[in-house]
Amino acid sequence: MSSLVLLHTRYQFLEHLRVPIAIVASVFFPAVAMLAFVVPFAGDHPLAATIGTGSMTMFAVMSSGLMGLGIGVADDRGKPWDPYLRTLPAGPFPRFAGRMLTSLAIMLIAVVPVVLIAALLTEATATPLQLLLGLGALVVGALPFMMLGLFIGYSLPAKAAVAVSQVLFFPIAIGGGMLGNPLDPPAFIGAVAPYLPSRGAMELVWAATTDLPATPLALVMLAVWTIVAGAAAVWAYRRDEGRRFH
Repeated sequence: MSSLVLLHTRYQFLEHLRVPIAIVASVFFPAVAMLAFVVPFAGDHPLAATIGTGSMTMFAVMSSGLMGLGIGVADDRGKPWDPYLRTLPAGPFPRFAGRMLTSLAIMLIAVVPVVLIAALLTEATATPLQLLLGLGALVVGALPFMMLGLFIGYSLPAKAAVAVSQVLFFPIAIGGGMLGNPLDPPAFIGAVAPYLPSRGAMELVWAATTDLPATPLALVMLAVWTIVAGAAAVWAYRRDEGRRFH
C-alpha cells in the first residue's frame, strides 16, 4: 500500500511540475503578503515579527490546501484519465493520500520564501526546536483546509471550484485575523475568529514558535473543522464515485 501511495504522490507532483503555475502562485502570494503586511508593520519587533511569520506560513498552507486541492481535483475529474484510475484495483486511499502528500510538499515549498523573508528582513526569532515544532503545527493546521479542498474538488466542476474556493478562502483568512493585527483585531473579527479554522491553525503555530499559549476554544474548533471537513470530503468522493458508475 505504501508503494502505491508513493507512486500516486510522485505522479501528482510531476503533474504539477509540468504545469508549474499553481506552484508559482502558491509561492508568490504568501511572499507578497509577508512583504506587505509583516515586514513594514511588525518587522522591527521580535515577537510581532515571529507571530506575523507564523500567520503568513499558514496563509501559504491554507492557499495550497483549499484552492490548490479544490481546483486541482475538480480539473482532474474532467479529464479522461480520472475515470480510468478509478477502475484500478488499488482503491481510493492511495489517490487520496497521494493528493494530500503532494499538497503538503507544495505547502512546504510555499513556506520557504516566507521564512527566508522573515530571516533576512525582520527580527523574527525561533530556535531549531521551535522551527521543527512549527513545521509539525503547520501540517496539523493544514488538515481542515486540505479536506475542504477535497470536498470542493469532488463536489463541483472546475469553473465552480475556482469561484467557491476563492469565496471561502478570503473570508476564512480575514475572519481569522490572518491579514491584520491578530493580537488586537477589530471587534467583529475578534468575535468570530476563534470559530474559524484559520485562527486555530495560526494559534497552534504561534504556540509552537513563541511563548504564546493557544486558546482552548480555537483548538477545539480546529479539530471540529477537521473532522467535519474530512467527513464531507469522503462523502463527496463516494457521491462522485456513485454518479460515475451507476
